[in-house]
Amino acid sequence: MQGRVLILAGGGGHTGYAYALAQALYGKVSLSFLVPEGDTLSERRLSRFGKVDFLIKPRGPKTPTPIFAAGLAKAFLGSIKQPFHKFDVVVSTGGNFCVFPTIMAWMRGVPVVNIESSVRFLKPSKTARILQPFSTITALWWKEQKKLLKGVVVGPLLPKPMVKPRNRGYILVTGGTYGHKLLFDALAETNLHNVVLQTGKVDPTPYMEKHPEWKVITATERFHELLAGAGLVVTHFGFTVFEALVYKKHIVIVVNPEWTRTVGAEDAERLARKINAVLVSEMKTETLLDAINEARERKVPILPKGAENLANMIIKLSQGR
Repeated sequence: MQGRVLILAGGGGHTGYAYALAQALYGKVSLSFLVPEGDTLSERRLSRFGKVDFLIKPRGPKTPTPIFAAGLAKAFLGSIKQPFHKFDVVVSTGGNFCVFPTIMAWMRGVPVVNIESSVRFLKPSKTARILQPFSTITALWWKEQKKLLKGVVVGPLLPKPMVKPRNRGYILVTGGTYGHKLLFDALAETNLHNVVLQTGKVDPTPYMEKHPEWKVITATERFHELLAGAGLVVTHFGFTVFEALVYKKHIVIVVNPEWTRTVGAEDAERLARKINAVLVSEMKTETLLDAINEARERKVPILPKGAENLANMIIKLSQGR
C-alpha cells in the first residue's frame, strides 16, 4: 500500500517547492495538497499529481495587520476541520499558510516535514522557528542553514525540466505571483525590444501601451515554456531563480524593497553567489541594463538534486506509520 502524503503549498515560491517535491514523489506515494483559497494557479499546477483542497492564507506580502488577524482566526478554524489523520506524512513548504495546519497534523500524531526557505542564511524564517519543535524532519537547502536550525541538508529542491531548453533570444522578466512594479517601471524606460514580461498582480496595461512590441502576460500555468525559451531571466529572489537554473539560463536578481517582511540584502547577496547570478539592489535603468550584460557572461552552475533526496526521506517516513 502506498503512503499517503499531504503537501501544504502556500502559493508562489512555496508552491514551487511543492511542485518540485511532487514530481519526485509522484507514482511512489498517494499525493494530496492544500493551497490558499483563490490560488487557481497553484491548483492547476498541482492537480496533475493529486487532489487539491483549499484553506485561507492569513497574510500576503502587503496584508495589513487587522486583516492578518482576521485571517489567522479563519485559518485556525479551517485547520481544525482538516482530516489530517488520513495521512501518513504532512509536508510544510513554509510560510504563514503552513503554521496552523502543520501543528494540527502534529497534534493528531502525523509526522511532519518542514522545508526551510531557500533564501535564509543569516537567521531562520519565522515559520521554521515555530515549526521546528513539531517537525520530524526540518529540510535545509544549504549547509550554512545548519547553524540556524536543527535540520538535515537535502540540497536545492529543483524541479525536473518539462521541455528541452532552447534559446530564442528574449529576456524573460517576472516578479512572481505578486509582481514587481519597481522593476517593471525601470525596465519600461529601456530600449529593450525582445522582452516577455509576466506581471503577476501588477496591472499590465501601462507596459503593453508603452511597449506594444513586448509580450506581456499576468500569469500562465505554462511558465516553464517561457523559461525554456528565454535567453536570460530577470526576476526577484523567489523560486523562479531555481526554475531558471533547471533550464540553464543566466539570471539577474532584482530585490523588491516593497517586501519588507522578507529577507534582507545580505541574504540576497549570498543566494546570488550560490547560483552565480547578478544582483541588482539599486532600481535604476542603467544599473539594470549593466546587470543584464554582465549576467550573459556568467557561467550557469549545476546544483545537487535536493527534491529526490527529500522525497526518499518522506517515502521512508510514510512507511513507518
